[in-house]
Amino acid sequence: MSNPDATAQTGARTAAAPPPAPRRGLSIAVVLIGVFVSSLDLFIVNIAFPDLGRTFRSATLSGLSWVLSAYAITFAALLMPAGRWADRSGRKRAYLIGLALFTVASAACAAADSLGLLVAARVLQAVGGALMLPSSLGLLLPLFPPNKRGAAIGLWSAMGGAAAALGPPIGGLLVQIDWRWVFIVNLPIGALTVLIGIRTLREVREEHASGSDPLGALVLAATVGAVVAAIVQGQSWGWHSPRVLGLFALGGLGIVFSARRAFRHPAPVIEPAVFRVRTVALADLATAFFFAGFGAMILASTLFLTQIWGHSVLRAGLEISAGPIAAAFFAVPGGILAAKYGARPVGFAGSVLFAAGGVLWATAPGAHPDYLGTFLPAGIIAGIGSGLALPSLSGAATLPLPPERFATGTAMVSMCRQVGLALGVAAVAAVLAVHPDVAAFHRTFLFMTACGLAGGLTLLLITAGRTPLEPEAEAGVGRPTAAAERHAVG
Repeated sequence: MSNPDATAQTGARTAAAPPPAPRRGLSIAVVLIGVFVSSLDLFIVNIAFPDLGRTFRSATLSGLSWVLSAYAITFAALLMPAGRWADRSGRKRAYLIGLALFTVASAACAAADSLGLLVAARVLQAVGGALMLPSSLGLLLPLFPPNKRGAAIGLWSAMGGAAAALGPPIGGLLVQIDWRWVFIVNLPIGALTVLIGIRTLREVREEHASGSDPLGALVLAATVGAVVAAIVQGQSWGWHSPRVLGLFALGGLGIVFSARRAFRHPAPVIEPAVFRVRTVALADLATAFFFAGFGAMILASTLFLTQIWGHSVLRAGLEISAGPIAAAFFAVPGGILAAKYGARPVGFAGSVLFAAGGVLWATAPGAHPDYLGTFLPAGIIAGIGSGLALPSLSGAATLPLPPERFATGTAMVSMCRQVGLALGVAAVAAVLAVHPDVAAFHRTFLFMTACGLAGGLTLLLITAGRTPLEPEAEAGVGRPTAAAERHAVG
């Protein structure tokens, strides 16, 4: 990937001077805390899966998987409309409304007395998360000087790594009380962050931001939901049953509709102008592949430790955390390396390491526990790979864009993350639904490996040595307009 400084320097013209150091520090903290909490929720909920199964005894693994998949699907469908609304109405406003909604929905999750209500509350959480995430990077980047924005991308990505590292042990501890505490923990953090953010964050908006496409978002959600449902239910319903084939057909129709609408609607959910930037399009595709493997990893590793090795949820959480800690440790260096040498080599190296961890898990751990000899080394290798790959993917998908499209680019890559996660979770649920034995878990880890390699190979297709502004000209995205250069910073 090319040097991001040109884009960063362009971005410097669209924002007012950074706030004084104390307020700047609080603003950075407010943004990163929101990113951390929304990411933490994924890993805490994942570790609570065994206890959810004991609470909702009639639920199957396929049914429980919707606690993760419903969040991911809703999140993915709303990211682009939410990003555009944030650009038009103000990123501070969108971020704080999203964080407040996420906090309220967490309380609803904790109070849910049925699986259906829990899934519905998770959908509401996803609405809040979709408002938060695309606004977060758009609020964060102007707080850093142009030559430090690669590090800012790494820091933003590191919050996901830190959440992944802390999620399993925190979740394991909270589940010892009750699984509902994995949602209750969001309440004080979210409320305090909203109050501080009201006073410290500066408003950023676009004067001529485009509208949104509610119908397109609804169709996208239905499309991803149909494909995920077909994968999840394929084993139990039969892959050739009318219901499964009908769901796949519905997904295919949704893809066709979304593609046509992308070129006809003035503000489509999937924006063709962004995808015409070759680097961005390939980075988004690589992200979807990589996160399908990531979603498979986080669910399969938890279930393997608790179901095959019979470890407690607390012990499993502590054992899983070594990999995410490695990811968090390597995320900021990974962002700096990607800014210096490009996302292509750094992201590919990370993807290969992630896949290598999957190979070790797929060939070594058996029915008899051998944590230090097999599970731990594979987890650390996969974690190092994730730490290198994640900031490379985020940077490649956002930095080549002009500043007024940062929020849109962030929403697009985040949408690809969530679609990938949903498909990865669905694949694990489908494989384990029939015979959740050691061989089945090995197949889920091979799926993780294949997805990691697919992501890395896709990144290799990015043309080396191009400046960020070159592909923009090809796409008709171009340099910021005068109106965009004047966008308000309150």
